[in-house]
Amino acid sequence: MENLISLVNKIQRACTALGDHGEATALPTLWDSLPSIAVVGGQSSGKSSVLESVVGKDFLPRGSGIVTRRPLVLQLHKIDEGSREYAEFLHLPRKRFTDFAAVRREIQDETDRETGRTKQISSVPIHLSIYSPNVVNLTLIDLPGLTKVAVGELHLCFYSWLPSYLHAFFFFTILQFMNIQYVFSNAEGQPDSIVQDIENMVRSYIEKPNCIILAISPANQDLATSDAIKISREVDPTGERTLGVLTKIDLMDKGTDAADILEGKSYRLKFPWVGVVNRSQADINKNVDMIAARHREREYFASTPEYKHLAHRMGSEHLAKMLSKHLEVVIKSKIPGIQSLVNKTIAELESELSRLGKPIAADAGGKLYSIMEICRLFDQIYKEHLDGVRSGGDKIYNVFDNQLPAALKRLQFDKQLSMENIRKLITEADGYQPHLIAPEQGYRRLIESSVVSIRGPAEAAVDAFQNLGALHGSQLADTFLFIIQVHALLKELVHKAISETIELKQYPALRVEVSDAAIESLERMKQASKKATLQLVDMECSYLTVDFFRKLPQDVDKGGNPTHSIFDRYNDSYLRRIGSTVLSYVNMVCASLRNSIPKSIVYCQVREAKRSLLDHFFTELGKLEQKQLSSLLNEDPAVMERRAALAKRLELYRSAQAEIDAVAWSK
Repeated sequence: MENLISLVNKIQRACTALGDHGEATALPTLWDSLPSIAVVGGQSSGKSSVLESVVGKDFLPRGSGIVTRRPLVLQLHKIDEGSREYAEFLHLPRKRFTDFAAVRREIQDETDRETGRTKQISSVPIHLSIYSPNVVNLTLIDLPGLTKVAVGELHLCFYSWLPSYLHAFFFFTILQFMNIQYVFSNAEGQPDSIVQDIENMVRSYIEKPNCIILAISPANQDLATSDAIKISREVDPTGERTLGVLTKIDLMDKGTDAADILEGKSYRLKFPWVGVVNRSQADINKNVDMIAARHREREYFASTPEYKHLAHRMGSEHLAKMLSKHLEVVIKSKIPGIQSLVNKTIAELESELSRLGKPIAADAGGKLYSIMEICRLFDQIYKEHLDGVRSGGDKIYNVFDNQLPAALKRLQFDKQLSMENIRKLITEADGYQPHLIAPEQGYRRLIESSVVSIRGPAEAAVDAFQNLGALHGSQLADTFLFIIQVHALLKELVHKAISETIELKQYPALRVEVSDAAIESLERMKQASKKATLQLVDMECSYLTVDFFRKLPQDVDKGGNPTHSIFDRYNDSYLRRIGSTVLSYVNMVCASLRNSIPKSIVYCQVREAKRSLLDHFFTELGKLEQKQLSSLLNEDPAVMERRAALAKRLELYRSAQAEIDAVAWSK
């Protein structure tokens, strides 16, 4: 069970070190989920004396007004008998204090470091660990004492008729008579709202459902006016979390006692009240030893008739043991919920940090590496689109499988293969000497004119990427619009990959540069594809497939009969046969292009996009100075702050997870 208190101690220290004080922030807080015991009481209630009695050491600052101005997380660790007592502060991790007067001075100094010497208050806790054979394993949070009124708010005119040298005497006498607790507010530079500020801080701790409230009330005052009981009942009306401690029992008026309260007959709480007898101011002034004070306390309860039957559950030693046991029970019941919260919050923090991206490197090499890594992620996503891991690449196949064949089928050669054009080209090819067997030169001119007719509109189609509508008037333009469509699809995939690269969202300037570089690269690839595709058409024009003609039927009527007159050779029937043959050849060329053009496109555009989309950008990137690299990695300062805060909070939760797992394995 002792491991459980040590576990919470470690997590609390980690919380403080990493900025989690349980305050209301935009970050998840682990502090609020940790069971703790908060010590609450009015000034002059004996709160500090109770804590020193539990510890067995005189170590807390004392004085007039508000002395405790920051929460003090006091962690007690029991060590072996005979070992030397010492104390450690979280803010001074490598320094041990064996002189507890020095501990008191350090608490004062550390308070001033946070709040200044203006006597302000702060919710940032001080962590103090005390190791002693005379303590039990326990953690307490000492909160500033509750006050009712600040000096500056009192009107002192009611004794203005007195001589000035008697003002202070009557003032403090009246306050003591009226049981009014006071603070030196304006005199010490404290704000006018100090009373409410303290109450708000105390309330922020004790209103949390995992906080155990140790309410300190003096027995020589009416409990109906106890600040500790009043505020405890406001935040814990059922009393499930409230433990009551009654101080100054030995200072009650003669003829009165606190037996009814301690027996639970009046001002009943769910848990029994514990009475303590602290050192008097005279004892403190004489530096009476704490161990001797504990011994006198035991004797007081054992020898006082009103309390001797309750002596076994009275005193600071019993209080410490009871608190330790109670805290262990509460921690044990809360551990599963804490573990679940830690695991859930780690996942949420990791998810948000992933969304925000990695922090920016400070040096030029680190910046260049970060940019290259982000570009690599973009390039990988782009390739996944092309390869079918992500959607989009299938649209390119659709262009090749459906749109290209349809475009080739729509080609018409009516103009090139009209009777007038055939007769004209055949006659011109013959020149002064009519062909003898077949009009070979005429065939060549007809085929070339038909195939070349594909080239012009194709080139226009490629160049007209910015004005597609201008081509719609040409019946051949849509033949090669698939080149533009493939280019447009590749651009579309660039934009998709840009939007899916989370890291690029982090850096808008880099996102624009990468997008522009990719589009420019695709434009160069489109031009290379255009050139290669048109070369395929030129190849078909430059060399005819001889086997096609060799396989034609060798009919003298089709090849021409030398006995016919020159005029019979150019009759319509003969020319139609020539036109039919040329059309068959051109259709064969289109079928060949149907297979070769997709290969050219894929080789020049798709393959190159996969292989070297950002190569030119990388070359230029290596020439940039650090300032230029930094401009690419500019991001919103709010995002940077959020990332740093989340990283610290994630470190806290991972530390807590490791500590909880270690305790679980030890069992």
